Amino acid sequence: MTNITIIGSGFAALTAARQLRRRKVDVSITMISPRQDLHFLPSVIWIPARLRSGDRLKVPLAHFFRKYRIDFVQASVTGLRDNGRTVVTDRGEFSNDHLIVASGGKFIRKLPGIEHALIPCDGIAAGEDIARRLDALKGGSIAVGFASNPEEPGAMRGGPMFEFLFIIDTLLRKRGRRPGFQIVFFSPAVRPGARLGERAVDGLLAEMKRRGIATKLGRKILRFEPRKVVTESDEIDADLILFMPGLTGPAWLADSGLPLSAGGMVKADAMCRVEGMANVWVAGDAGSFPGPDWMPKQAHQADLQAIAVAANIAAIEAGGEPSYRFKPELVCIVDTLDAGMLVFRNERFSFVGPKLKIFHWLKRIFERHYLTTFR
Repeated sequence: MTNITIIGSGFAALTAARQLRRRKVDVSITMISPRQDLHFLPSVIWIPARLRSGDRLKVPLAHFFRKYRIDFVQASVTGLRDNGRTVVTDRGEFSNDHLIVASGGKFIRKLPGIEHALIPCDGIAAGEDIARRLDALKGGSIAVGFASNPEEPGAMRGGPMFEFLFIIDTLLRKRGRRPGFQIVFFSPAVRPGARLGERAVDGLLAEMKRRGIATKLGRKILRFEPRKVVTESDEIDADLILFMPGLTGPAWLADSGLPLSAGGMVKADAMCRVEGMANVWVAGDAGSFPGPDWMPKQAHQADLQAIAVAANIAAIEAGGEPSYRFKPELVCIVDTLDAGMLVFRNERFSFVGPKLKIFHWLKRIFERHYLTTFR
């Protein structure tokens, strides 16, 4: 039987497997990942407010694997051989007829002193650490910022940082502690969040001003110190630093033989085929794809790419040619704990909604849908 091997157990990996079964492709599916549960990182933003706990955001996948007949291998990938037909891991080697790279990316940690900053999307433990640190502060300064991959500007995840910024502000106000804090937002971009659209950026910056959040924009970040962010033009004192660096591909890609972009991602076409490789596919943060400059690195876009991968593999296995192109699409709700702002973009139009309470609840409904699906 044809074997499809999927590297990863995140959104792109799980969606690809589910879509393959829904298309009734008669194949065996092997999934390789060091973790056999899904960590629902989009909801880490709510951990500091105790709206969510870390344990609640860990979804065991044993039921999912049984339901979709997936052979799970708990292992870490170290490289590839035979033009992608063999996956090399710390638990042995695994052959395949189709390979789907859905292992996600990693954060660039080259800035000196980056260990002094907390990276929220590092995982659930990072969210819990932010909650503990915030609870322990009696006052002072909090700096929140993000940057991109300088070699691939689209390889970034800025949306959660706007959410942490506004949620921390809202939380401190609810607790009656906001007057004792200075909150600063920093970024080397002059207009951070530009992928959301100009109207969205205007709205975000206006919201910061309304909340009394200072901004330090358009200044290159030089380094972090234990209680300080140092830029090319000034220094930001901070008792708590939250920072999201740019993304690049996972370390094992260096020994994969796959074509990589300047930013260290796997180069792919609009059908998610890895350039120059037969039956090797990529979906999600590990890939570098053609598309508009606003195309996001987010779970929704990873799902759309995984759907394309499954459709194209199904076409090949049915004796046809791959023709399904993924849709570039951005769906983002910037949550503020008590409300949210909806942003939607595709290649035809864009929409920026006002800040409304219903969008906060819509984000929670979206979370419930995902968690139910994978549980």
